[in-house]
Amino acid sequence: MLFDKRELSGIEAGEISLVFRTWRGPRVRVGTKLRTSIGLVEVVDLIQVDVVEVTDDEAQSAGFADRSAFEGWLDDRPGELYRIGVRHAGPDPRVALRARAEMTPGEIAELAARLDRMDARAERPWTRETLRLIRDNPSRVSTELAEAMGLERKYFKNRVRRLKGLGLTESLEVGYRISPRGEALLWAPESDSAWET
Repeated sequence: MLFDKRELSGIEAGEISLVFRTWRGPRVRVGTKLRTSIGLVEVVDLIQVDVVEVTDDEAQSAGFADRSAFEGWLDDRPGELYRIGVRHAGPDPRVALRARAEMTPGEIAELAARLDRMDARAERPWTRETLRLIRDNPSRVSTELAEAMGLERKYFKNRVRRLKGLGLTESLEVGYRISPRGEALLWAPESDSAWET
């Protein structure tokens, strides 16, 4: 589930507590915490509604001036209308994770083992190559990085998201960079010698 900038700024400020989506079926569950640019957004309620049931108060809770403005926002895509209760649920835990440069030998070994498992499920190992590429090319556009690895941009970005989920990379306005945690792993003496190139 994606949010636009208007929704995110309103959720962060506590001014938006509802969003509406037209879906063929529910795409989130109550209790789901979504990672966004403002941190975590939690789904606290999810109800299928008919457009005529939406009140002025609900439209305003979704950041619209009134029900009429809400109706103007609706489109004619197929599906059912869902009213989703949301709240800002704090910072993205990956932010604190990637800042953690101090790791025990056991943590380093566990992290390296996770990357080894990711490599084992692929056609060829990619985690270390990707981390080295990002380390050596901070702020380089993802299209160029993907090309350097012989991958489609979408596929490359998906791989980087997995590394980001482990706190090893950070997204920038353009491109990426290695996080302090990623740097610590790259140069840790306890890690696999494959890192030290």
